[in-house]
Amino acid sequence: MSATPHPLDLLTPGEIAAARTVLAAAGLVKDTTRFAYLGLAEPDKDALLAHQPGAPVDRRLRVLLSDTGGAAPRDVIVSVTRGAVDADRTLDPATDGQPPVLESEFGVVEEVLSTDERWITALKSRGLDVARVRVAPLSAGVYAEEYPGESGRRILRGLAFVQEHEKDHAWAHPVDGLVAYVDVLNRTVDQVLDSGPVPVPSGSGNFDDPAVTGPARTTQRPIEITQPEGPSFTLEGNLLRWENWSLRVGFDAREGLVLHQLAFADRDAGRVRPIVHRASIAEMVVPYADPSPVRSWQNYFDVGEYLLGQYANSLERGCDCVGEITYLDAVIADEHGAARTLPNAICLHEEDHGVLWKHSDLWTGSSEVRRQRRLVLSFFTTVGNYDYGFFWYLYLDGAIGFEVKATGVVFTSAYPEGGSAYATEVAPGLAAPYHQHLFCARLDMAVDGPDNRVEEVEVARVPMGPGNPRGNAYTYRRTPLTRESQAQRMADPIADRVWHITNPGSRNALGRPVAYVLRPEGRPVLLADPGSSIAARAAFATRHLWVTAYDPDERYPAGDLVNQHPGGAGLPAFAAADRDLDGRSLVVWHVFGLTHVPRPEDWPVMPVEHAGFTLKPAGFFDRNPTLDVPAHHLPAQHGHAQHGHAG
Repeated sequence: MSATPHPLDLLTPGEIAAARTVLAAAGLVKDTTRFAYLGLAEPDKDALLAHQPGAPVDRRLRVLLSDTGGAAPRDVIVSVTRGAVDADRTLDPATDGQPPVLESEFGVVEEVLSTDERWITALKSRGLDVARVRVAPLSAGVYAEEYPGESGRRILRGLAFVQEHEKDHAWAHPVDGLVAYVDVLNRTVDQVLDSGPVPVPSGSGNFDDPAVTGPARTTQRPIEITQPEGPSFTLEGNLLRWENWSLRVGFDAREGLVLHQLAFADRDAGRVRPIVHRASIAEMVVPYADPSPVRSWQNYFDVGEYLLGQYANSLERGCDCVGEITYLDAVIADEHGAARTLPNAICLHEEDHGVLWKHSDLWTGSSEVRRQRRLVLSFFTTVGNYDYGFFWYLYLDGAIGFEVKATGVVFTSAYPEGGSAYATEVAPGLAAPYHQHLFCARLDMAVDGPDNRVEEVEVARVPMGPGNPRGNAYTYRRTPLTRESQAQRMADPIADRVWHITNPGSRNALGRPVAYVLRPEGRPVLLADPGSSIAARAAFATRHLWVTAYDPDERYPAGDLVNQHPGGAGLPAFAAADRDLDGRSLVVWHVFGLTHVPRPEDWPVMPVEHAGFTLKPAGFFDRNPTLDVPAHHLPAQHGHAQHGHAG
């Protein structure tokens, strides 16, 4: 940690211990209490902007408490600086939703089902021994009309997979036509739905077994990435500086990696210029397309229901990250309120990124080229069968990029004899249902200051006529998004639609407002029917862009408590106020992701699929900000080129 405390410093074990002590002294911790979430209650934007180095810091934490004894959950704010409980709200799970799924509840589903006669009978009818069956603990969603008795109770649903031995990847052997609904608090089985035995796929999914993979290839020669003089960035506590960039690195058990106070030192302007106040992936949802009775409820909010940050991998040099690597640990709370360190959770490194700019001039004979490089901030998390890498990129030219890398094992089912319109056969008798991975970036913007404006910019064809006699003209149309009701937009790649975040009070050398442009990929948003339960709960995923007026309490696009929430929370509720957005402190919410039609090549482990977006300066600088990047000439001993020809 830095010697001088900052309000955005990473959590420490001591702070987590102090929070538990304060909560216990207030009578809020019993033997049955579980810490469903603990994270930094960040000061609001104005307070952070006003903070002066060395000024006193009041460190406050937000804690969601669940109770295995059946007491109502609580949402608590505690100051570890003052040793006080600042707020304590009792939650009503029927209307507020449930606290996130507890890791300890994963095993409860399988344990409870292992003694349920209906479950055992269903497995026996398939010739299966309950001891060889693993049960995936899956969030229940909300289906109030079908299952009104689930309201207010902690429910998980279980799908079964056969594990032949302890090293066997059970995803290869789904037990189809069978699902159970389990009350994890009361440890009871509400329902076992059995539509009849289906053949269990028998092929191996053991991608780490040489008997399956065959001998490893021997054709790859080493690639070495070295920085003999060390990295170009510096790290003081969680304050990171690289080239002209500065930011604070954060980590949250729910969101994972968080970037704070991204700013760029503009040498031409002679000042450090803020760009983004806070950036995170605030939610993601994985809705499945199989309408069968045992699977039609499948949709998972990996951020809000499972807290993907707490499942961050401990990264390994040379495997997850290559080159001159700096790792940061993350500290979170376990279910009992004790500090748990996630070693090497965050990876920082530089990498070459090809040509930055180049020109060989016909008239002057000059030939210049510069290399682009980028700073990479990343972490990987594993939630069930999928693994996700979250990569933030900062570039020399002031661009910001984000990329998610989705890999792991596809969710599986049995492939029906007559085929399926909703799944791919990835191996004999084995199906992988169609599904989506939809992410929502929360971008608390501060382009040259907090008062910003968003404009939609798209190409416009100009009809042939007096002003365009040859018909070659086209232009761009700009539409200000001045109210929240208007700022709910879809991408349109055909129109080259982008969104400019501008600062009307800051002008560039050409007299125009400075801006950053959000460039979306423009892939499909939520494909479920608008009347579906998932469309109500994941309404954020029905648009590529939302813009809302900044409110420090509006942190999550699907609402604070996503688990078993009936819907309507988050962005629809925020935007219902229809606040003015013109020249205000704004939050830009961008939805992007993958619509995954699995391929046989995705089995038994899936090569990485990519999705993301970019933020690029658009008139933010007065000229190319990389003219001072030096030319690099590789010494002869560090590389060579081969020349050859085909004969």
